[in-house]
Amino acid sequence: MESMLRIRNLKCFYGRIMAVKGISLSVKQGEIIALIGANGAGKSTLMEAVSGILRSWTGEIVFEGKSLKGMDPPAVVRSGISLVPEGRLIFPPLSVYDNLRLGAYTRLRQRAKEEVEQSMEMVTSLFPILEERFTQPAGTLSGGEQQMLAIGRSLMAKPRLLLLDEPSMGLAPLIVEKIMEVLETLRRQGLTIVLVEQNARAALEAADRGYVFETGTVVLEGKADDLLSDQNVKRAYLGKDYEEFDDEQR
Repeated sequence: MESMLRIRNLKCFYGRIMAVKGISLSVKQGEIIALIGANGAGKSTLMEAVSGILRSWTGEIVFEGKSLKGMDPPAVVRSGISLVPEGRLIFPPLSVYDNLRLGAYTRLRQRAKEEVEQSMEMVTSLFPILEERFTQPAGTLSGGEQQMLAIGRSLMAKPRLLLLDEPSMGLAPLIVEKIMEVLETLRRQGLTIVLVEQNARAALEAADRGYVFETGTVVLEGKADDLLSDQNVKRAYLGKDYEEFDDEQR
């Protein structure tokens, strides 16, 4: 199967600093891909490059056969890619309903109002609490509800590829479990997902394949189950298994 997203020799820059150093990876239609690694490893930078936020990059990013080089974020969204950013970045003074509608901005400009309402129904079926909170300012929601809102807002663009940057950050385990269940539901509905996560175990348990990042490079890739059982990955990223690994080496 041909890759939906293909990245080759990607190098990303913040000024003179190279944050991503020649990464290559691929994502097939219908997969959940996990990107794991320490803070500063280049995972979020890669997401910014794909979504058009970061324009200082060289190499190749191809989505459904079309290069994303030179595209700004609205053009990337129109092409079929949505980003759920780290930190959620909702609009606190606006209502939950208005935050969701803003996610469909590029579609509303095309006067696809009926389709947008269908997307709203889909989002509220995934996250019923959002419909209950429609008239509330988004800033009054709990952290978990804000993350649901951020995901729902991105889904309003009707993407074929969803990028999620640290969706579990700061959330209680039960909320993280709920979000991972929603991602699996979305995958069953045909959505392709790339997931950046500090919670490596949760990410790999949800994913089909994974890539391990270190200092701007990919140092390991493979099926998620294989990475979960890899002793080096356990020691470095699956904290509670560190003692188990250490005991085995004695």
